[in-house]
Amino acid sequence: MLTQLVIAMRPKQWAKNVFLFAALVFDRQLMNASAVGRTLAGLVIFCLLASAVYLINDLSDIEADREHPNKRYRPLAAGTLSPRTAFIAVGAIFVITLPIAWMITPLFFGMCVLYVTTNLLYSKTLKHVPLLDVLLLSSFYVMRVGAGVTLINVERFSPWLYLFTTFIALYLGIGKRRAELVAVQNTNQQSRRVLAGYTLPFLDQLTIIVSTLTIITYSLYTFSAENLPDNYVMMLTIPLLIYGIFRYLYLVQVENSGESPTEVFYTDRPLQIAIALYGFAVLVIFYLF
Repeated sequence: MLTQLVIAMRPKQWAKNVFLFAALVFDRQLMNASAVGRTLAGLVIFCLLASAVYLINDLSDIEADREHPNKRYRPLAAGTLSPRTAFIAVGAIFVITLPIAWMITPLFFGMCVLYVTTNLLYSKTLKHVPLLDVLLLSSFYVMRVGAGVTLINVERFSPWLYLFTTFIALYLGIGKRRAELVAVQNTNQQSRRVLAGYTLPFLDQLTIIVSTLTIITYSLYTFSAENLPDNYVMMLTIPLLIYGIFRYLYLVQVENSGESPTEVFYTDRPLQIAIALYGFAVLVIFYLF
């Protein structure tokens, strides 16, 4: 039962919460033990809250999931996890994490409540509204960045990073919808209701717009943010970002993957190498220059 509960909590999706570290890294506070400790605590809380949302969604969609070719294997839909156990787990997560979030800082508690509430609204109704669905998906990443900011005493965190996070998250969300639409057209897979509001040409146009804005926004950040080295060495990371964007576009439009961005990051080695090189370059530039 414990194994099935962990599976239902979808720990693979916890990788998205790495965005909480944006403030810590880009504000040059990785050497601040207190800031690192608070961010790690926030990471654990966000991971558990995300899992609680997944459990609530699976509980509310249990009958529909049983009719889905893939979702029917989820623990609740498959009957390997009882709804009672899932309810208890959700309650325990909220009872434990929310008071701790308040003790860390009331602002972080507010971000946690906003994140959970918006996720539940998205899952119940707003995920069926074209355009609004991908905008809300991107907002969840921005909320993670904002939550990370509330955990530390920010001194030099640039607002450009909020814009960059918005556009890169939109890029991932649009790619996800495109991959889902292709899968529906090529197979007998059950379609999301929201996909009726999209076409491949429309999603491709959105991809062009958002990927362009992502590159421009990040490029502007690399030479206009106040906390960067004066020699503009941060601009050297732009090619790594461009490669990552192009690689993901290749995976979505050529390999027809991307229904789960998290799975793409776990399985595509070139993309993993690009992300690792980017992270290494940022650390060298911020902490050695």
